[in-house]
Amino acid sequence: MAIKDTYKKPFIEDRDDSVFIGIDLPFRKSDGIEGWFASTTTTIKAVKNNIRNLLSTHKGERYLQPNIGLNLRTVQFEQFTDELRLQIENDILDTFDFWLPFIQVKDLTVQMSTTTAGSVNNNKLIINVVFNITRDPNTLESVQVEI
Repeated sequence: MAIKDTYKKPFIEDRDDSVFIGIDLPFRKSDGIEGWFASTTTTIKAVKNNIRNLLSTHKGERYLQPNIGLNLRTVQFEQFTDELRLQIENDILDTFDFWLPFIQVKDLTVQMSTTTAGSVNNNKLIINVVFNITRDPNTLESVQVEI
């Protein structure tokens, strides 16, 4: 009788360590064979980096790609209401559908930081995304970004 190996995830963990998916964050010089910059060897780590970059990029900031990103910095000092939270969530979901169609967002949480009044960190926008890759629906991963 055949035994199914459930530890290998063919769409998340790549089998060949000499194949690199994307540039790892934060940027740093490589110590190995991957090239000048350190690179990611797994698909899920590359997708997490893509989500962080997409959420941190302001529209018009990327050269020759003026439509990539979100305008999250413009709402940072607005009054945080349920309408604004819903608008931010919808913008994030629409942007993910266009730029990252290979992921499914399972849970999206947008909130402002809850530090003491008068603190410098009062205007942090905290975004938590729980997602999976479409080709592997059983594996959930999460990314948290502070803007």
